[in-house]
Amino acid sequence: MGVPLLDLKAQYMELKSELDAAIGEVMANAAFIGGPKVKELEEQIASYCGTKHAVACGNGTDALFLILAAMGIGKGDEVITTPFTFFATVEAIAHVGATPVFVDIEPGTYNMDVSKLEAAITERTKAIMPVHIFGQCVDMDPLLALARSHDLLVIEDACQAIGATYKGRKAGSLGHAAAFSFFPSKNLGCAGDGGIVTTDDEVLAKKIRNLAQHGTTKKYFHDTFGTNSRLDSLQAAILLCKLPHLDGWNVQRREAAAIYDELLADVSALELPVTREFGEQVYHLYIVKAQTAGATEQVMRALTAAGIGTALYYPLALHEQEVFTKKPGYVQPSLPVAESCDARTFALPAFPGITREQIEQVVAVVKAAVV
Repeated sequence: MGVPLLDLKAQYMELKSELDAAIGEVMANAAFIGGPKVKELEEQIASYCGTKHAVACGNGTDALFLILAAMGIGKGDEVITTPFTFFATVEAIAHVGATPVFVDIEPGTYNMDVSKLEAAITERTKAIMPVHIFGQCVDMDPLLALARSHDLLVIEDACQAIGATYKGRKAGSLGHAAAFSFFPSKNLGCAGDGGIVTTDDEVLAKKIRNLAQHGTTKKYFHDTFGTNSRLDSLQAAILLCKLPHLDGWNVQRREAAAIYDELLADVSALELPVTREFGEQVYHLYIVKAQTAGATEQVMRALTAAGIGTALYYPLALHEQEVFTKKPGYVQPSLPVAESCDARTFALPAFPGITREQIEQVVAVVKAAVV
C-alpha cells in the first residue's frame, strides 16, 4: 500500500461533520462574499499570530502583492529576497514594478543567509522579504537590526510557516507585515485559494483592505486603483473549523520529522533538514538533499514506483529562471548554495496522521534506492 505526500482526504474525514455543518451554514445564509465568517477568521488569525490586524484576501500571492503595493514599493525600488522559494515571492515584487535582489541561502535550513544581506543593500533598496521556507523561521533578530539601521521595511513571506515560532513569537508577527497562503496543501489549508495579511500597522491594514476591494472603502466610490482579492465565506468557514486543530497537526509533523531524522541518520548520501534552536518549525515539508540530481531522480523514481508521494522543491533556483536570464542587462548572480539544490532537494511524506509504519516503508525504499 502506498503513502501519499499529503492526505487531504483523511483530514476531511477527520473533520467531516464540522466541515459539512459549517459549509451548510454558509449556504443556508447565502453570505458568500465578506460577512461574519471572514471577519471572525481575520480576528482569530490576528489573535493566533499575535498581531493587531489581519486582512483576508484571495491567495498568498495577492497577500504579498497587496503588502508591497500598500507600502508604496514600485518602479525603481529593490526588494531583497531569497532565490530558493516558490515563484510567487518574486512575482509579487515584479508586479508592483520593483526589482528582486537575491542573496544566497543557508545549507540545511534553505532559509536566507542573513550574513549576506548587508552586501546586497543599495540606495534603491526599500524592503527585505525573508521567506520562512518549509515552515522554519529565518534568523530574524539580525535581519531586523540590519533593516532598522538602513530604514528598510521587512515583509515576511510566511506562506509555508503558519504556527512556526521565533524566540517565542509566531511567524507573521516579526516584520512590518506578513503574508500567509491557505492553499489546500498548506499546514492550514482551505478548499481552494485563500490568503491573509497580518500586521500591527493600522494604517497599512486599511490600505491593504482598500486595495483588495477595488480601491474603495465605500461602495462605488474609489480613491485609488485596486484589485479584486477577497476571501469568500465558504473558505473562511472551512478555515475556522481547521484552525483549532492546527497546533496539534504541527506537533504531528514534528513527530514525523523526528522519526525520519532517526531512521535516516545513517544514510550519508542524503543531507537531512537542519533545525535551528531559536524556535519551533512546522515542517510544511520534510526536505532531503541528494548528492546529485541523478541520485535524486533515482530515489524519486523508486518512491513513485512504490506508490509513495514525493516532489522536487525546487528544480531550479529563481535567479536561474528564464524570465530573469532573458531580460536585457540581467547579470546572473553567483549563489552557490541555492544552485547546489537544483533538482536535488525533494520531499518525503510527513503529513499529520502519518504512522511510524508508513515512515518506515518510505525509509526502506529510500535506503534501497541510494545504496
